[in-house]
Amino acid sequence: MARRNHLDDFTRERMIGKLEEGRTVISVAAEFGINKSVISRACKAFQTTATAVRMVGGGHPRTTTAGDDRYIILQAKRGRRQSASVIAQQLSTATGRQVSRFTMARRLHKGGLFARLPERCLPLKVDFRRHRLQWCREHKN
Repeated sequence: MARRNHLDDFTRERMIGKLEEGRTVISVAAEFGINKSVISRACKAFQTTATAVRMVGGGHPRTTTAGDDRYIILQAKRGRRQSASVIAQQLSTATGRQVSRFTMARRLHKGGLFARLPERCLPLKVDFRRHRLQWCREHKN
């Protein structure tokens, strides 16, 4: 499978300069060793944006900022038993922006925090602990 690399801005400017000199797309592609479709796409982008610089980014904008992400991690560490929904409610009251629990889970994963099962069992009583320890000592290999 072919590996995709982006052209640096200097190379893009050189390609567009050669095209503006009047050279053909095929000759420029042969000189740079790049496919002619890449050259024509760069030329089309230059004609529409009037710049040879590649526009980085795209996609859906992030709902949380870097500060929000730090706040999410901090809240999760403070309240270990809180769910993602509860942390999302806390963030919405603090910032005024609605964030889904799935976004919360992604931010927590990025911070190294993962979902855990809540503790449902009661702590062992003193007598039961003593009996369990005695049983373990008797059945030890």
